[in-house]
Amino acid sequence: MAKTQLGARVEQDVAELAKKRAADLGLSIGDYLARLVQDDASGLRARGVEAAARFLAEHQSVFDEAEDTQREGSGARAA
Repeated sequence: MAKTQLGARVEQDVAELAKKRAADLGLSIGDYLARLVQDDASGLRARGVEAAARFLAEHQSVFDEAEDTQREGSGARAA
C-alpha cells in the first residue's frame, strides 16, 4: 500500500508523549499514529473504553473494599 506524508502541529508535550509511546511499543511515529487512527475508525478504542467502564461499574464494590482495607491496615501499622 502506498504511503502518504501528513503534517500536523501539536503541543511539544503531546509530541514527546507520542514519541515515547511509539518507542515503548516498538513502532515508528507514523505506524503508531496509523494504529491509533485505525483503532478509532474501527470503533475498537470506543469498545475498549466501554468495556472498561462496565467492568469498573460491575466491580466497584471490590475496589472500594480493597481501598478500605488498605486504609485500615495502614493506620494500624502506623500506630
